[in-house]
Amino acid sequence: MTEAAFFDLDKTIIAGSSSLAFGKPLYRAGFLGKGHLLRLGIGQFTYMLFGADADSLEKARDGMLDLVSGWHKAEIDAIVAQTLDDVIEPLVFAEALFLIDEHVRSGREVYVVSASPEEFVTPIAKMVGIDNVIATKIRTDGLGRFVPELDRYVMGPGKVAAMIDVAERDGIDLKGSYAYTDSFTDMPMLEAVGHPVVVNPDRELREAAEENEWPILEFQRPVSLERRIQAPPKRVWIPLVAGAATVAVAIALSKRRTVPS
Repeated sequence: MTEAAFFDLDKTIIAGSSSLAFGKPLYRAGFLGKGHLLRLGIGQFTYMLFGADADSLEKARDGMLDLVSGWHKAEIDAIVAQTLDDVIEPLVFAEALFLIDEHVRSGREVYVVSASPEEFVTPIAKMVGIDNVIATKIRTDGLGRFVPELDRYVMGPGKVAAMIDVAERDGIDLKGSYAYTDSFTDMPMLEAVGHPVVVNPDRELREAAEENEWPILEFQRPVSLERRIQAPPKRVWIPLVAGAATVAVAIALSKRRTVPS
């Protein structure tokens, strides 16, 4: 069987919330009012400081469904495509890119697993070189407009259920696989694999990681993806990943378990 690495997206691959990051582009396009934008900003600030618990994520889910009902999927896809580089590229962690590349070189399948809508997650995943995406899917009607219903909600236990389905489909050995996340709400995701790793953890997850002796990584270096997209010579790329490696590996080696092998 094949091993895999499952990466949460928000505060793990990128510094912040993918859904909230697109708030300004959606506002400029007329999909959000000033009140919505203000609430998104407050939510982003709170999320960055304190993380998110199950109750706040449930409320965010319900609010998201009410908000997007009636939006046309094709229009959202177009806005995301047009603004992706400006909105998301400055948020990508260098340390995450290094680990993703390490897992790929080790022959593992790499997945992004996120509670954010797949319209946001899939383009970001492709931007960082990941083709496999497990994300929340909002239903659409016959005209391609979102309705306030979900086909799949990838949060908490929903992440594990989706990971198990993918593992059965793709022949993934979960016990030999890795998972990376920042939130205590993703404990089921971490417990589903043999190599759980916490990244920029909230207080509850940090305590759980210390209790379970899981590696704790601190990602702090957003990096431009321009070099990655242009496929530069190795002499240009090596200093970038080496700097990320110094941070990630040094922290990992301070724990009893290391990532990745």
